[in-house]
Amino acid sequence: MIPQRRVLALSLAALALSSASWAAPSLAQSYPSRPVTLIIPYPPGSSTNDILGRMLAKKLSDELGQQVIPENRAGASGNLGSKLAAQSPPDGYTLLVGVAAPLAVGPAVYKNLGYDPVKDLTPIAMFATTPYLMVVNPSLPVHNVKELIALAKKEPGKLNFASSGVAGSPHLCGELFKSMAKVDMTHVPYKGGAEAMTDLLSGRVQMICTGLTALTEHVKNGRLRAVGLASLKRSEQLPDVPTISEQGLDGFEVNSWTALFAPAGTPAPIVQRLYQAVARIIKQPDVDAFLLKQGSEPALMDPARLGAYLKADTAKWGALVRSTGMTAE
Repeated sequence: MIPQRRVLALSLAALALSSASWAAPSLAQSYPSRPVTLIIPYPPGSSTNDILGRMLAKKLSDELGQQVIPENRAGASGNLGSKLAAQSPPDGYTLLVGVAAPLAVGPAVYKNLGYDPVKDLTPIAMFATTPYLMVVNPSLPVHNVKELIALAKKEPGKLNFASSGVAGSPHLCGELFKSMAKVDMTHVPYKGGAEAMTDLLSGRVQMICTGLTALTEHVKNGRLRAVGLASLKRSEQLPDVPTISEQGLDGFEVNSWTALFAPAGTPAPIVQRLYQAVARIIKQPDVDAFLLKQGSEPALMDPARLGAYLKADTAKWGALVRSTGMTAE
């Protein structure tokens, strides 16, 4: 015979398990019960990430039945808003438009970041990527990656590439190319993308690798020549441009991804509810068209895959930053 105390203990344990099994669905069903803040770590209208973040806020409002309010918290190249989100209560009412630059590159180039993106944020869903494209001024006698590498090896240090600033994605793309192709090229940093583009179009600098959006029209009208796409698959916008990877630098990939994150410790039922909402949003035809118009592409990842991707991206760029000794300005 089982002692009475043992029976009571088993009954209480069963009750606790039963309560827990009901609590998770209940939490997901009741969330959200008030407006949600979506932090965008860049100024309004300043970048594709702000545009995508505002679109996501509107769509999430429709999906969740509560207003999702975009809040721009710019500063420190996206790190200020990202840090603020990471330090917010993990209740699902503060979310973050997470971006590659601050989350995957920031830990390597900033000595006092103030938070750990991997440990202090909960991944929810990746929803878009913006491919990078490597282009040259047409005066440079190269038409593909093979010819560019050959010229760079023939004239070490003479070819240059522009960027929108030290440790930004265009700079990292150039450094990754140098490393994988084993060539010596000179980095020319600018204070912004507009200045870099002006000098590239005039021929003062020879090459840049940056977001597809800024380059597509220049390539189509012949003012710039595409060398290769810095993604693992070709783009619908420039389907005839081969990837750098397929031209010999296997695995070469540089893009700007945009994803949804929450503070670490956010309950799993809330994370799952938000992921399912993003998954439905991605399938909407108008969203696909909107992303393509911005030079981006839909790219859905669930929480586990996004978490693994962030860790891998952080390791990749950390190794490159350490090998070059670069630091953020």
